[in-house]
Amino acid sequence: MDNNFKDKRYFLFIKGKKVYVDKDVYLAYQSELNKEKYLYKRDSKNGCLFFSTLDHDGNFADNLEDKAVDIEKIVETKEMIEKLNHALNKLTKVEKDLIIKIFYEDKTLREIAENLNISPPSVMKRRNKILDKLRKFLDEYKI
Repeated sequence: MDNNFKDKRYFLFIKGKKVYVDKDVYLAYQSELNKEKYLYKRDSKNGCLFFSTLDHDGNFADNLEDKAVDIEKIVETKEMIEKLNHALNKLTKVEKDLIIKIFYEDKTLREIAENLNISPPSVMKRRNKILDKLRKFLDEYKI
């Protein structure tokens, strides 16, 4: 065997500086490095989220918060829906059916009028009366 291979010097870069190490330290470091590369490739292939990608600026807890989601707005909307459902339940069946056809089934006033054999302005008057009634119920309802 050639003497050049026996006298080979091993080194690692630490903080940008070349540091000479013995063969065992070098091989242990390379082994760990290869293991990390293998695990990274395997996790990437399987679509894993890396913990290191979450900590960009050293403040991991701050990076967990999703600023795109407004929790207060979600709670407020949920309360409004609850309030609306409570008010809708106070309507008569005929009133509730009309509101459902207009706002949930997206039926036009003309379609509803033809179905009920009345004029579109009559449907509009009924709708407006029902909406006024709903407004009163919503004002009375306390969460």
